[in-house]
Amino acid sequence: MNEIAELSNMMKKLRLVESSKIVNDLIIQAKQDNISYYQFIMNVFSYEDKARQQKALERRLKQATLPYYRTLEDYDISLQPNLNDRQFNELRDITWIEKHYNLILLGPTGVGKTFLSVGLAIEVIRAGYDAIFITMGELIHVLKTRDISKKSQIRLKRICDTQLMIIDDMMFLAMDKKEANLFFHFINDIYESTSIIITSNKAPNEWIEVFGDEIITGAILDRIISKAEIIQLSGDSYRLTHRESIFKN
Repeated sequence: MNEIAELSNMMKKLRLVESSKIVNDLIIQAKQDNISYYQFIMNVFSYEDKARQQKALERRLKQATLPYYRTLEDYDISLQPNLNDRQFNELRDITWIEKHYNLILLGPTGVGKTFLSVGLAIEVIRAGYDAIFITMGELIHVLKTRDISKKSQIRLKRICDTQLMIIDDMMFLAMDKKEANLFFHFINDIYESTSIIITSNKAPNEWIEVFGDEIITGAILDRIISKAEIIQLSGDSYRLTHRESIFKN
């Protein structure tokens, strides 16, 4: 075994896995730059740290189950008359995550509710937090099957452990009383430790159409809205405005 292979194996034992893969390149670069031993060691540790951060970022993005990857840099704030630059920047600052604030994004189909929620999730993930995206229909399915499905148990644990949960399409389906109760107990368990983003085409005072019970609806609203910012999105359909065409102009 040559010296480089021996060094690489030792680095793997010490769990410097990423830098062990390129240790030969690091040594060659160190010789070319004539750097000190201290600087060489710092270069190894810096590379390992950056590689680990990148892997962690990729892991968090994968576990977030986002419907697509679109950042806030791509979000056209000029299309939102009800959201100014200052408010947009405050959302991007994500300090509200640490305070467990919730966001309720309201508006008709196509105005960018899901786009904005995905962009915010990516900002949160970039900052080192965990986030998860789930539709209302999938969430109810997970809650109903957690006692009989290992997959649902794992999914629910990840949801409960995350710092940001996005519930998409709140008004997508009406619930029976059992489903509404499951959702209430779920929200009751997480609302003080997890920030929630909800997208909906109906205002909170219309959510009784989903939950079907005035008392349950009130209890859910009490927990979600006690620390929440409600943002009404409007304007033309984001999809239509940014649609792609097969025809050339």
